[in-house]
Amino acid sequence: MFAETGPFSVTAHRHPVWKVVLSPDGLVGTRLPGKRPVTSAGVIVPPRLLHTAGASSSYTALFLDPWKLPADLGLTHLDRAAVRRILAALDPSAVPGPDADLAAAAVELGTLTGAVHRLDPRVTHAIGESTRDTPPAEIGSIADNVGLSPARLRALVRTSVGVPLVQLRMWARLRTAVAALPGTTVAAAAASAGFSDQAHLTRTARSLLGRTPASMKQAPTSRVL
Repeated sequence: MFAETGPFSVTAHRHPVWKVVLSPDGLVGTRLPGKRPVTSAGVIVPPRLLHTAGASSSYTALFLDPWKLPADLGLTHLDRAAVRRILAALDPSAVPGPDADLAAAAVELGTLTGAVHRLDPRVTHAIGESTRDTPPAEIGSIADNVGLSPARLRALVRTSVGVPLVQLRMWARLRTAVAALPGTTVAAAAASAGFSDQAHLTRTARSLLGRTPASMKQAPTSRVL
């Protein structure tokens, strides 16, 4: 979860996860390449969709793993009532903070969007081992553990969740770096998350989030759903 108390916009990017942007009092604008922008109180953006976005006032953004919502959902605009229901589930008081109930928000989103399929246990294991905070396991050792070749395991993950395992691993590194930003420098956050340097972190953030790490450093952040 990422929240800011004022307006903001992001450049063209594509993230490997679902993004849910909620503005209780303003509007969220979303634009696809070659299309006119569409505004709504909230929006659900599917994984790997190239787009730009912006909020006219305070907003909360939730990022959900690609298997947490139905794969065929697509870009979905939310009305004011739906936005307020999700925010109420997160935290009944004003702007959600560190104690926001992310599990309740997940339930509310599931009610709005429908059920999803369960992952193959081998896929769950591979993603967990590849994206853990401690040094992630190598794909070869993960594949050995589940009885598949590395190529077959990569294909199984991509077929199951719609996103390559390497992108999920990079997203996990970015998430770790962003979570560290309020208490450290961008360079230190990059090093702690396994990026080669600050420039590598900045390029990744622009590609997956449409903004720089420096622009997020002063904004309040919380846990990831």
